[in-house]
Amino acid sequence: MHIHILGIGGTFMAGIARLAQQLGHRVTGCDHPLYPPMSTQLENLGIEVITGYDAAQLKNLHADEFIVGNAISRGNQLLEAIMNARLPYRSGPEWLADEVLKDRWVLAVSGTHGKTTTTSMLAYVLQQANLAPGYLIGGIAQDFEHSADLGQSPFFVIEADEYDSAFFDKRAKFMHYRPRTLIINNLEFDHADIYDNLAAIQKQFSHLLRTVPGEGLVITPYQDAAIEPVREKAQWTPQQTVAIDNASATLAANLLTDDGSHFQVMQQGKAVAQVKWSQLGLHNVANALVTLLAAQHVGVSLNMGAQLLSGFAGVKRRLEKIAEGRGMILYDDFAHHPTAIATTLAGLKAQLSARQRIIAILEPRSYTMRAGVHADTLQDSVADAALVFWSQPANAGWSMAHLHQPELQRWVMPSVAEIVDQVKQLAHDGDRIVIMSNGGFDDIYHRLADALDLTWCAAD
Repeated sequence: MHIHILGIGGTFMAGIARLAQQLGHRVTGCDHPLYPPMSTQLENLGIEVITGYDAAQLKNLHADEFIVGNAISRGNQLLEAIMNARLPYRSGPEWLADEVLKDRWVLAVSGTHGKTTTTSMLAYVLQQANLAPGYLIGGIAQDFEHSADLGQSPFFVIEADEYDSAFFDKRAKFMHYRPRTLIINNLEFDHADIYDNLAAIQKQFSHLLRTVPGEGLVITPYQDAAIEPVREKAQWTPQQTVAIDNASATLAANLLTDDGSHFQVMQQGKAVAQVKWSQLGLHNVANALVTLLAAQHVGVSLNMGAQLLSGFAGVKRRLEKIAEGRGMILYDDFAHHPTAIATTLAGLKAQLSARQRIIAILEPRSYTMRAGVHADTLQDSVADAALVFWSQPANAGWSMAHLHQPELQRWVMPSVAEIVDQVKQLAHDGDRIVIMSNGGFDDIYHRLADALDLTWCAAD
């Protein structure tokens, strides 16, 4: 069967493309110009990607079915042609549920932050424990060649997104997955283009909890104010909790280093394992704890899980070192929400000496950011950075003037060229430069590395 995917460059849809190809289908797709890492994955898979959505491409495709990404809306030329021709189409989550997840033990990782990293951790632990899981990750884990794989066992680990499924299906993607093991990392207001407030997001998670069977497991943080009202809906399913330094949780962490790179795993006040790894930040400690409980649910002991996590390499674009030299290190990070920004910078700062500085460069690119939903909390989110550069989006619906405070070494700049020039003048040996964006950011990564004469160390 020939499957053509509209919006194939998205992290989720690129994973769908990989799974469809593994099932033996011929896969093609179309999208706007792509950027790594998904452009690289699709190219390596030999999947043809057409730029744009011109309806004329329909005449040459002769596809048997179309999978429509949630970024595609009515008025899209190709979509309108497909509908007028009465050709078969499905959403990505629907296709995944029907063709891949049916009869699998689904381990779903949900929440506002940390989904990609935690999904990668869990898939890695199960793989290293020889459980041969399938997986679909919303990014490229350093430990895997691809973002998705069918696997060779009943287990399937999936990043469970609350974003809507398609223009014709406004349910959250995760409503299609029917998980047996469910992780909810955290809940905050996000996706302002879909949800009006946090309560609307909580309602979707309440629906999700109703799909977890009585013999399943729900894993959440201990006494999280935003999750507690949702947890009450899981009355038919066993629940376990995690916390940092709180013996009341099912599993807790006792930090042995402030940056989270070494900690004991505690159960009922006793150390049962320890993790010493390359990951930083308390958010990653929490990600590790929920991973250990989920892995235990499918037969991996806590001690074995902790040992395996020590080898976890991380995820591309999650504080990924991409260039270094002259005593500096340049990082790429996907963070695009104030909480994620703050926790990432805090984790990095805890590793540095008092004389080392963090230079943060941020692009408010997501719909929620561009709409100004988090405008009042952005300044606090970068408190751990010594120098901060905000990129002013051309289509922002709010003023970023309050973020421009040169006297505090905080700047708002209209172009990448100006940011690169200013960083070149102000950066010095020992600095850690973190670029935060969920997009291509006008290729600031290579441009800044070249300007600072750094050696590139990340695979494009």
